Amino acid sequence: MNLKNLFEKWGLEKLKVKTPILDLEWVPNDPDKNAAWELYIELLTRITTQRLPEEHGDEKTALDSVFSLFKTTREVLKRNGRECVQFTRIAVIVLNQIVRPFTAKWHGMSLEGAFDDKEKCKTFRLELIELQNDLLNYTKMLSDMAEVEDLTELEE
Repeated sequence: MNLKNLFEKWGLEKLKVKTPILDLEWVPNDPDKNAAWELYIELLTRITTQRLPEEHGDEKTALDSVFSLFKTTREVLKRNGRECVQFTRIAVIVLNQIVRPFTAKWHGMSLEGAFDDKEKCKTFRLELIELQNDLLNYTKMLSDMAEVEDLTELEE
């Protein structure tokens, strides 16, 4: 299996990656699997994959949790070292193409008071659902990479 097939399998084919990288064979090693496990647990237990009920939660806190994925991913990458190349390729692409556009947009808007406006809060929550769908697919891919049971659909 190559990276292109992996992205297609997990519904992440919208990611833009140079063809030579997409054609590389997909063979995660133990450091890749360990890094995938660490990030899998982080994503599985955050607002990144857990729905934010309309009557609960706080938009700014949700945005901060999504933003914290950058620091968390960097820490996972550092802990697992240079040998987790397969994981690194995917993690960097997901951060830059899925997470960063969302956080950049909403960080700027939050500084302008967006979360004081009910309509903008509603828009944020709708866009958060779209982000969560992509990150849920990513989380499922990480469980596959880590060779652990996928718990993303454990609850109703």
